[in-house]
Amino acid sequence: MKQNALILIPARFGSSRFPGKPIAKILDKPMIIWVYEGAYKVISKFPNSKVVIVTDDQRIEDVCREWGKDVVRVDDDVSSGSERIQLAYERYYKDENFDLVINVQGDEPLVEENLLSELISFHLNSDYDVATVVKEISGDQDQKNNPNKVKAIFNKDSGKCHYFSRAPVPFDRDGKGGVPWYLHIGVYSYRPNILKKFCSLSPSLHEQFECLEQLRLLDNGMSIGAVTSDVKLLGVDTPEDIVHVEEVLNGK
Repeated sequence: MKQNALILIPARFGSSRFPGKPIAKILDKPMIIWVYEGAYKVISKFPNSKVVIVTDDQRIEDVCREWGKDVVRVDDDVSSGSERIQLAYERYYKDENFDLVINVQGDEPLVEENLLSELISFHLNSDYDVATVVKEISGDQDQKNNPNKVKAIFNKDSGKCHYFSRAPVPFDRDGKGGVPWYLHIGVYSYRPNILKKFCSLSPSLHEQFECLEQLRLLDNGMSIGAVTSDVKLLGVDTPEDIVHVEEVLNGK
């Protein structure tokens, strides 16, 4: 029997802006535990799936075990979370016949079951090599112009992603205003062979220009589909972000 989805959560201790971020407390619970528990709820809909934290640090491993969560170590010096989960898959899970390998960022404490379930269902029932998530936004030029907000050129009818950019695309040439655009939410579902292929490739031209590794997939002829979602995620990049997450969790 195939296992549906292997959800891997990369968690590094090192961070230039927030060292030890995965084990920072959010309402007295380490952030990585919030992420794990949010992702683990998927098991209710996909009982043959599995959720595992992938870390390179003994302190994170110790916290995960204290909380009774599945964790494996990949100590290799890699450049991205995608490479870390590929190594984890190859070393620990490649013989378990998972249909999908999903990368959920370890700094997204508001990740929820509905989002991941929609992504898994979409990808299992499509021919796309990779699946991800986008959010439709009307207006909001500040976000659209922000290079830290990644935009997707996305066909809503087909579910296909044509490009990703830090630039404010699509461009409103005629100045009509209010043109909807799509914000990319960085959760990825890979078919296992595609994850392996992706990590074997060198950074591509557009990836290097935009500093967006998903462009390596497109530049090498792989297809990316996406589900649309209204979910509000709040990634943690700095200690100050913890306060905002706690406000959301407290319903403020």
